[in-house]
Amino acid sequence: MKAKPVPITRILRDEDYETEKRPLSLTLLGRLFRYTRPYARKRNWLLFAVVLRALQLPALAWAIGAVINGPIANRDPRGVMWAGLGFLALAAFTHFTFHFRQRLALELGEAVVHDLRRDLFHHFLRMPMSFFNRTKLGRIISRVTSDAEAMRTGVQDVLFMSLVQGGQALVAAVLMCWYDGVLFLVVLGLAPAIWVTNRFFRRRLSEAHRMVQESWSRVTATIAESVSGIRVTQGFVRQELNAGFFSELVTDHSKYNLGVARTSGVFLPLLELNTQFFMAALVVLGGYRVLSPDLHVPVGTVVQFFFLANLFFDPVRVIGNQYNQSLAAMAGAERVFKVLDTPPEWEDAPEAVEWGSKAAPTVEFRHVSFGYGTDRPALRAVSFVAEPGQTVALVGQTGSGKSSIINLIAKFYLPNAGEVFIDGLEIRRLRSDSLHRQMGLVSQQNFLFTGTIMDNIRVGRPTAKDEEVIAAVRQLGFLDLIGALPAGLATRVGERGAGLSLGQRQLVCFARASIADPRILILDEATSSVDAVTEARIQESLVTLLRGRTSFVVAHRLSTIRQADLILVLDHGRIVERGTHKQLLEAGGVYAGLHAEFVQK
Repeated sequence: MKAKPVPITRILRDEDYETEKRPLSLTLLGRLFRYTRPYARKRNWLLFAVVLRALQLPALAWAIGAVINGPIANRDPRGVMWAGLGFLALAAFTHFTFHFRQRLALELGEAVVHDLRRDLFHHFLRMPMSFFNRTKLGRIISRVTSDAEAMRTGVQDVLFMSLVQGGQALVAAVLMCWYDGVLFLVVLGLAPAIWVTNRFFRRRLSEAHRMVQESWSRVTATIAESVSGIRVTQGFVRQELNAGFFSELVTDHSKYNLGVARTSGVFLPLLELNTQFFMAALVVLGGYRVLSPDLHVPVGTVVQFFFLANLFFDPVRVIGNQYNQSLAAMAGAERVFKVLDTPPEWEDAPEAVEWGSKAAPTVEFRHVSFGYGTDRPALRAVSFVAEPGQTVALVGQTGSGKSSIINLIAKFYLPNAGEVFIDGLEIRRLRSDSLHRQMGLVSQQNFLFTGTIMDNIRVGRPTAKDEEVIAAVRQLGFLDLIGALPAGLATRVGERGAGLSLGQRQLVCFARASIADPRILILDEATSSVDAVTEARIQESLVTLLRGRTSFVVAHRLSTIRQADLILVLDHGRIVERGTHKQLLEAGGVYAGLHAEFVQK
C-alpha cells in the first residue's frame, strides 16, 4: 500500500510550532520595560503624564457634580459662569496633558523597537552558520518585523494606556466610595462577574494570538523561499501547485485571525452588557436615594456618581481591547526574547588571540572528524599539512567532504574531534574576525549585494580607493570584460547580483577576494560559472592571485588544479589519496580514474 503524502501545510505546522508557551507575563513586561532604561528621562516624564492624566478625568467628573450641587443648586449665575470657565481651563489642561502623553509614548515605543531590532540583528550576526542552516529566513524576518512591531504596540499603547485607564478607574473608585458607599457596593458587586469573564477569555485569546503569530511566520517563510526559488518554480512549472500550498497557508492564517475576532466579538460585548446591568441598577438605587425623604441625597451627587461610574467602567472596556493587543505583544516578546536568549552554539574563547600574520601560514588538520548532525559524519579522522604558500586542491565526488574542510578552515564550524592549526595555533585560540580579515573566499554561490560593481568589490576592503579597485581588476586581467558593461565598474546590480551573468558575478567575486590581499585564499568551485575562454584567462590571473598565499582549491574541472602543490582525494569523509597531479596519475588510483573520466568528456 502506498503511503499517503503528508500535506505541506501540515509539515510546516509541525516543524514551526513552538511548544514552549507562556501566558501573559509580568516577567516579560518587566524585561520589555528594561529597554526603556536608556531613555529614563523621557520615560519618567511619560509616567508623570500618565499619573496626571489618570487624575484629570475624574477631576472633571467631580467638578461637574460640584457645580450642580453648588452654584446651580444655589441659583448663582455668577458662580455658574466662573465654574464654567474653570471647567474649560481644566479640560484644556487635560487635553494638553493627553497630547504630551501620547507623543512621549510614541517616541518611547519607537526608541525601544529601534534597540530591539538592533540587538536582534547583532545577535543574528553572532550566530554560527549552523543556526542559519536550520532556521528559515521567514522566521528571522518575522522576529525583526512583525514580532518587533507587536512589542512596539505593547510599549506605546498597551502599557501606558492601561496605566492611565487603571489609574483613572482607581481614582474614580476612591471618589465614589467617598461620596456614597452604598452605591459603590453596586460597583463592587459587579467586579466578580468581570473577573470571571476576563479569566475565561484570557486563555482562549492568548492561544489564538499565538496561533496567529505562528501562522504568519509560516506565511513569511514561504514567501521568502518562493521568491528565492522562483527560477526552480517556473522551470518545473510548479506555479499552480505552489500557489495552492500558499493559499492553504493564507487560509490557515485567516482562520486564526477570524478565531481571534470571534472570541473578541463575544468578550467585549459581555463586558459592555455587564456595564449596562450596573447602570440599570444604579438608576434604580440612585433614584430611590434621591427621592427618599429620609436620605436627602443631592441630585448632583448622583449625577456626579454616574460620571464617575462611567470613568470606572470605561477603562474596563478599554483595557479589554488593550488586552487583545497585549496578548499579541506577549506572543511577539516571548518569540523575540527566545531568540535573544538562544546563545550561539560556540563563540570565540575569552583567551582567543588576534592573528596578525603578514605571511602565508601553515594550515594543519590533525585527526579531524566533523558532522553537521549526530548521524551525518562529513569528515572522519582527516589529517594533512598545507605548507606556507602552497596550493592544496580538494578532489572528490559530491558529498565526499571537500566543502566541510573549507568550512573548518574558515572557522564557520568547529570540529567535533581533532584539531585544526593555523601557524601552530589551534583554531579555537584564534579570534574569528582576525582570521576572516586575513582570508579571501570565492565560492560557486557568488553572492553580490545591491549596489554598484565597485561597491561589491570594496566588500573585500571597504577603505580601498577607486584606483585600487581598478588596479585589482586589471591585475586579474579582465578589466575589459567589466569595462564592456554599460557603466563599467559603476554598473548597478540588483539583489543577489541581478543584471549580471553568472560569469560576470564570479569575476566580481575574484576581484573582491584579490583586493582583500588575504593570507589564506579559498576557491570553492570558483570557476564553475564561467565559460572555457574566460576560465583560461582566469587561470593566468590565478598565478598572480595565488602567489605568496596558502590556498585551497575545490574544483570538479581537474584542469584547474594540475599545478597544485598538493592534491587531496576524498571519499566519504576520508583522504584516500594525496600527492601532486603527476604522482597521482602514475599511481593509477581514484584520482587517475577521475582524470580519465574528465578527459573523455
